[in-house]
Amino acid sequence: MRLSALFITTAAILMGATLCFVAARFSVSAVEARTEIGVRFALDSAAHEWAEVQADGLKVILTGTAANEATRFNALSLAGTMVDAARIIDAMQITPGAEIIAPHFSAEILRNDSGISIIGLIPASTSREALISQLSQIEKAGQVSDLLQVAHYPVPRGWDDAMGFAVIALNRLPRSKISVSAGQIAITAISDSIEAKKMLEAEMNRAAPPGLRMALYISAPRPVITPFTLRFLIDDAGGRFDVCSADSVIAKAQIMAAAQRAGLTGPATCVVGMGTPTSSWAKAAGRSIRALAKLGAGSVTMSDADITLVAVAGTDSALFDRIVGELATALPPAFVLHAVLPVPKGAPDSIGPSEFTATLSPEGLVQLRGRLGDENLRHMADAYARARFGSESVYTATRTVDGLPPDWPVRVLSGLEVLSFLVNGALTVTADTLTLSGISERETASAEIAGLLADKLGGAGTFALDITFRRPPDPVDTTPDPETCEADLAAVQAAAKIAFEPGSATIAAGALDTMNTIADILTICGEIRLEIQGHTDSQGREVMNQNLSQARAQSVLNELRARRVLTSSYVAVGYGESQPIADNDTEKGREDNRRIAFRLIRPNLVDEEETMLESTAQAGEATVSDAPVKPAPDNSTTQANEKTDGSAGEDTSNEQN
Repeated sequence: MRLSALFITTAAILMGATLCFVAARFSVSAVEARTEIGVRFALDSAAHEWAEVQADGLKVILTGTAANEATRFNALSLAGTMVDAARIIDAMQITPGAEIIAPHFSAEILRNDSGISIIGLIPASTSREALISQLSQIEKAGQVSDLLQVAHYPVPRGWDDAMGFAVIALNRLPRSKISVSAGQIAITAISDSIEAKKMLEAEMNRAAPPGLRMALYISAPRPVITPFTLRFLIDDAGGRFDVCSADSVIAKAQIMAAAQRAGLTGPATCVVGMGTPTSSWAKAAGRSIRALAKLGAGSVTMSDADITLVAVAGTDSALFDRIVGELATALPPAFVLHAVLPVPKGAPDSIGPSEFTATLSPEGLVQLRGRLGDENLRHMADAYARARFGSESVYTATRTVDGLPPDWPVRVLSGLEVLSFLVNGALTVTADTLTLSGISERETASAEIAGLLADKLGGAGTFALDITFRRPPDPVDTTPDPETCEADLAAVQAAAKIAFEPGSATIAAGALDTMNTIADILTICGEIRLEIQGHTDSQGREVMNQNLSQARAQSVLNELRARRVLTSSYVAVGYGESQPIADNDTEKGREDNRRIAFRLIRPNLVDEEETMLESTAQAGEATVSDAPVKPAPDNSTTQANEKTDGSAGEDTSNEQN
């Protein structure tokens, strides 16, 4: 009986436990299903069909791949509104984004009288400190303002060439702005004159590395004219300008129009420049020319704000007074008028006219004759002439007299100064005027002389010019012989070697000036037969040294071509380590052996090679290959050793022989 009761109790307990377990299982499944359905509905309502929901007991696991981080976070937040956020397990992924694009590296460099400033983004591998140091070493660079930022991305192709050339350009352009980016550079600069602009453009184009795209904008400001001068004459031949200056194109047109109405004959020009004393220059010039036209003959000279109106002898005094009065009233306030009406001469002086003359022969011989006021002026004129024309070229035969005008010394010395502008001519100084006639090989001599005399003689000074321009003869051909060219190349390379980047055929930036000098010499030398030789030391494998020397010789040839040198008669040959000139067991010897050499290809060597080839072919002892025949070393070889940075031989990390 007791056994049966124990069995029934045990069975009841087991059955109750089983029923509880089954009920719990159904409850959990119901909770999981309800939770999963609720979260799934919330996600679908927000267009997150990509997300997968799995309920595991109290845990809610979210899986799937979101388009971005914001979408993933939004789905996670929606699930948190349905269940406790602590129950949510985030197993969602994000679609991998595109590779981050490297930034655009660029720099703006500005140089003026205050210094140099540089701003922009450069690669981190570009040494910022080295770049600022290079800018600081530019002559008269002043303070360098560093506003650069760096980014750790690969250096784009052409960046190093562009930045290196920018530093070179800054050395020659004290007033410039340079924009640098990978493979291209834009330069905006100001030159002192048209001639300087052309020289800078040629120099920049020649120095630019091959493949670098360059935009060059160099402007030449208007010339500064001092004193601001105008001189217009009317005589029997009509009207003409000795010199004409204008402060603008409009002012030039106004002056030329007034001259045309006054009887201007033949072509004439008016230089537009800076330095005008007043904005009323064109108005004063036009009214002065019209006043001279009313007189019928004479000259009008303007030097800054001084105007000198000179009539011819015999002009009616009433007419002269009226015209001068009208002009004085019409001139702008800044100008001062000097009017001169020459008086007809009376009886001539019994001892002859007061006159000083100087003649310049085509051979450069100068003779001084006539009258001077005292011994001091005599010695002064003689010394001045010898300083101008050469102490052996001056013959002085002057004498001193009393009664000369007070401004006689100024007239004489000014006349000698302008006589030096001529290659053949004569100077005459009298009490009334200074007359200069002759031939000059300077196209602007007449204008320069007129401006100088107007400044030196003052407002009341009168002068007459009759200058003929003669084009200078063509220069004599001074092309040096090939041996001289070879010697010049040797002299340049003895002072500065051609260096390469270690273990490569890229010419170092520090050697660009040497390449420029060599290019200048070869341009003057013309078409000569030249072999550009590459040599290395004995470190590294022989075949690698041979290839490296050939590549470096070819690199030098390419640099010469980039500088517009005619290289059709040049050849680049690499000799590797086969022709040492020093001991390869020492560092100095290896340095000497790493070199670029320029050697003339002489006809006798070519003849010997051809003879040798013919003899070999006839004997049938060998077969001539297509490889170039290397000439034997020549004592006349000029060499360009490399810098001691290991730049001309194979990198010392290479395999040793």
